[in-house]
Amino acid sequence: MSGGLLVAGTTSDAGKSVVTAGICRWLVRQGVKVAPFKAQNMSLNSFVTREGAEIGRAQAMQAQACRVEPTALMNPVLLKPGGEQSSQVVLLGKPVGELSARGYHGGRQQKLLGTVLDCLEQLRGTYDAVICEGAGSPAEINLRRTDIVNMGIARGAGLPVLVVGDIDRGGVFASFFGTVALLSREDQRCVAGFLVNKFRGDVSLLEPGLDMLHGLTGRKTYGVLPFRHGLGIDEEDGLRVSLRGAVRESVVAPPLGEDVLRVAVCAVPLMSNFTDVDALAAEPGVVVRFVDRPEELADADLVVVPGTRGTVRALDWLRERGLADALVRRAAEQRPVLGVCGGFQLLGEHIEDDVESRRGHVDGLGILPVRVRFAREKTLTRPEGEALGERVEGYEIHHGVAEVTGGEAFLDGCRVGQTWGTHWHGSLESDGFRRAFLREVAAAAGRRFVPAPDTSFAALREEQLDRLGDLIEQHADTDALWRLIESGAPQGLPFIPPGAPA
Repeated sequence: MSGGLLVAGTTSDAGKSVVTAGICRWLVRQGVKVAPFKAQNMSLNSFVTREGAEIGRAQAMQAQACRVEPTALMNPVLLKPGGEQSSQVVLLGKPVGELSARGYHGGRQQKLLGTVLDCLEQLRGTYDAVICEGAGSPAEINLRRTDIVNMGIARGAGLPVLVVGDIDRGGVFASFFGTVALLSREDQRCVAGFLVNKFRGDVSLLEPGLDMLHGLTGRKTYGVLPFRHGLGIDEEDGLRVSLRGAVRESVVAPPLGEDVLRVAVCAVPLMSNFTDVDALAAEPGVVVRFVDRPEELADADLVVVPGTRGTVRALDWLRERGLADALVRRAAEQRPVLGVCGGFQLLGEHIEDDVESRRGHVDGLGILPVRVRFAREKTLTRPEGEALGERVEGYEIHHGVAEVTGGEAFLDGCRVGQTWGTHWHGSLESDGFRRAFLREVAAAAGRRFVPAPDTSFAALREEQLDRLGDLIEQHADTDALWRLIESGAPQGLPFIPPGAPA
């Protein structure tokens, strides 16, 4: 059996996804054949593997960090929220139904433990090491009985656990100690130590606290990772910036031409695959912002209506906020609009939905000559094609089937004037197509914007993954980390009271 590690966190968004990716990239650079794994993921940012399986985008990104092709084994359970009370359950890449949180945690989840352990065993039989990511916190004592993603998988597969804490939030020592102290004696035996994430300042000032933490818990800290801008790639827990914030944390590169291009993304409810606009934000001189008010569309050169897990709900939201009328006016004025997946569907004439919202016939915005019928079977494909004279690749994840009745062909959708619509996620990652599209947008908007001729989104992604690997290599105790992966948690780790409630 190969080596393994579970990267847990004191909270959601502590940095588990990027730390897992960083460890994967560090290992593969050492010549280790490594794979990522997350037993259960809750996310609206998903990806389609080459065999047509839907998994979380975070695991697809981690597979890229490992330089391997992503598969359904790497994320056997994906939960896609459809509202406050229910989620679509995707098992081994295919949807198997909708469940309430109570229904899922009330029995279904625990029955999946054998499935996820089998997937992990298959990966461990193929790779030298498997780096697993937990979810939320391992100390969710109300959910421990049915847990299959944190201590449940660690205990079931005999994995050592590294707990990541975000020190930028404050309270990291209390979070580390409390996480361990709320686990049962058996679970605590798996917790090998800690990793501090997002530290700013002089590490020597932190060291007395790390020494005291070791004295209190008997567990070492395996590294202190410094705060770095722009490393939050393919997040799963929500927008990595506040509403109306810029997509990129780093300074936007200056434009090659005389003007910048301003892109406004409608922050619709249940927004899915908002990572589609990352490729736009990577272009020098393109400024991308998420918006929720009609007046914020006024100075935008391009408005993007992104994917959503609730197309009809998003339509209601656009109408309630006045954004629907603003989009209709904008299209009539021949100002650029791009609709992707659910955003494409709601730009059409009408929607027949007896699957997602169960609202039946619903009028769309009527901007594109498209009629949409929701099918029970989900479309999961990796299409390739040509548009604007350039090759394009993408991926499709949708229940809505679009019947295009007019306009100019555009990928699988259509174009009318300066409004484009397609189901294809990820199309803007195709560099030549993105540049051609931005040239059209700039011309329609009257902007003297020139796309950079050498921007490679794939190369930028590789640079980010290498930066994550550098963080681990330069700021973690890699010798101790490899011993942990190879040999498991140290023996004789002390129990920290009170432990989990009986």
